[in-house]
Amino acid sequence: MSAQANGRKQQIHNLIKAFLAERINAKLEKLPEDDPKRAALIAQFEPAAWLKDAAHRAGQIQVVTHSLKPLHPEAKGTSLFCEPTSLEALEEVGSHVLGADFEIDVVGNAAALDVYKFLKIEYDGRTLLSLALEQDADLTAALDDDPDLAHAWMQAFAGLAQPRLPLRSHTHAKQFYWLIGPDPHDDAGYHLLAPLYPTSLVHRLYQTLQDDRFSEDAKAARAARKAQQWHERPVHEYPNLAVQKLGGTKPQNISQLNSERRGDNVLLASLPPVWQSLTIKPLLAVESLFNVFGWRREVKSLTRQLRHFLESDPSNNLRTRRRRDALVDALIDELIQFSAELRTLEPGWSKDQECALPPTQRAWLDPDAEQQQNDEVIDGLADDFSRWLNNRLRHPLPLGDAEYLYWRKLAGEQLRQYAWEASHDH
Repeated sequence: MSAQANGRKQQIHNLIKAFLAERINAKLEKLPEDDPKRAALIAQFEPAAWLKDAAHRAGQIQVVTHSLKPLHPEAKGTSLFCEPTSLEALEEVGSHVLGADFEIDVVGNAAALDVYKFLKIEYDGRTLLSLALEQDADLTAALDDDPDLAHAWMQAFAGLAQPRLPLRSHTHAKQFYWLIGPDPHDDAGYHLLAPLYPTSLVHRLYQTLQDDRFSEDAKAARAARKAQQWHERPVHEYPNLAVQKLGGTKPQNISQLNSERRGDNVLLASLPPVWQSLTIKPLLAVESLFNVFGWRREVKSLTRQLRHFLESDPSNNLRTRRRRDALVDALIDELIQFSAELRTLEPGWSKDQECALPPTQRAWLDPDAEQQQNDEVIDGLADDFSRWLNNRLRHPLPLGDAEYLYWRKLAGEQLRQYAWEASHDH
């Protein structure tokens, strides 16, 4: 064995000894110096004795990414370990989105979880479990001087990632038939599927929600929003969350990650949208649609965000331009939505004597108004939008013709696209 390999083996062995020393010291601190149990405890944590016992107990637990017990605590079927990178990439959200960065869960006898804690020890950025799965020669040598015994132990540790055979479901597990053939009346045209709980994906969702709701950055972002100030971190809200408790008072009986979450299984709201009908009124006694449009709640919010962003004097780079354009595009989307609402009114409303809108705005909003060339109407509305936005941002920002022309370009493009789509829907 080369000096380099021997050194690597010794470093792994030292990590194992340090792990066992930490565990035994925590137990010895609770015993008096003259307690007769001390000698037996020390012998129990000798590397060879502890590793032999750990290899024996390894069969009582399994590392998984998809588990069964969250579906029913009495279910006794198969759980699986599937590398997210090995899963097919779909458009829908699934475990495949985790990539190589994911948390492994552990199911089985909670009393054997110390075996997994041992296998989580990292050497050179790799866990001992990863090394065991790769049949690492230096790990084998570090476990024991007897190569056959060390190899048997490493095989036992690597077995944590293997499915328990035979693969089976359970009466408490969920199952459903999935049609794969053309005839739903043909019983042979179905697969019987047994869905598992995507525990690694659920844990990532939980971590993301915790960060978005309770981290210091998230709190600072919400404080900035309340003070109507710009903040680089967006605020993420999760309305109507529900929390399902798994495992009751013993969440560790479900899995290790479930125990780390104290049994919390966060459920996002899955509700149909609630339609809220707006009271849409003709624009009467106003000289511009923007006198009303500018007071809409979402429009005020977007305008405020754009103003705060520009006031922060962001760097002149691609990220800044994308952020600016996204906010302006959102304002134009709101203008199109506002227009669509007014177009649902009874045609001819703009002929009322109290209607003071300019001709281009009447032609845009009222199908029964005196028609002009479509390009003239869109150009006129884009001009009005650009002037309105510059006026909203000009104080205290030094905006002028360059910004006005850019807003008009963005507005013209989107308004033309909307007009084209509307004309082809009929």
